[in-house]
Amino acid sequence: MLSKAKTLEGYKLESLDGEIGKVKEFYFDDRHWTIRYLVAETGTWLTDRQVLISPYALAAVNKEGKSIAFDLTKKQIENSPSLDTDKPVSQQFELNYYGHYGYPMYWGGPYSWGPYPYPMRDRERWNDFPHGEKKWDHHLRSTHEVATYHIQACDGEIGHVDDFIIDDATWAIRYLIVNTSNWWAGKKVLISPQWIEKVSWRGRIVVVNLSRETIKQSPEYTEMSLLTRDYEIGLHGHYNRKGYWVDELVAK
Repeated sequence: MLSKAKTLEGYKLESLDGEIGKVKEFYFDDRHWTIRYLVAETGTWLTDRQVLISPYALAAVNKEGKSIAFDLTKKQIENSPSLDTDKPVSQQFELNYYGHYGYPMYWGGPYSWGPYPYPMRDRERWNDFPHGEKKWDHHLRSTHEVATYHIQACDGEIGHVDDFIIDDATWAIRYLIVNTSNWWAGKKVLISPQWIEKVSWRGRIVVVNLSRETIKQSPEYTEMSLLTRDYEIGLHGHYNRKGYWVDELVAK
């Protein structure tokens, strides 16, 4: 199911023994553009540290109840490696975090979750993951931060990142919602991370190898748009790009 990041923010986080807080934001990696952690707003509980929940722990997203269930206890979270609220997520922290919960490392294979394009919850299959083998380097980025970045087409700026569309089965960011209000009277369009040529993290600019006119003629995205597969096929067809679901079906 596809959901906007800003919609998921504020959802209750339900542990095995009660609510721990609400979704505050997300951290994603800058290679596969996949959510690696949900950041919890815990109120008065564990206020001196960031509480991070990996998609490996997530059991279900309940849109009607505006909640996300995960299979950890409060005690497990309290005993997990501590990360100060003002510190970035280092790879050493991730090694300690994944070791604490026994999760397989996601950077040990060709897909966004190692040998798989989705977070494998079957522990018996975790042996499929290469142990100690690092296939790619990564950095984690905040959805709150990147939501301020500008979008640069091959022939000029076209707008800014307004939000993200997240797939809650794989936790991949499927699309960036681009607000083009300074050019086309408030039209919003979707850009896939797969179409990004490069990102200037320091300059806060996302560069796509597409013309402004091509983007302008793409299917419009509105708050009422239904992100159906037909809509996605039309969007990818407009850009003459293969759908992400093709490779993922092969991987399964």
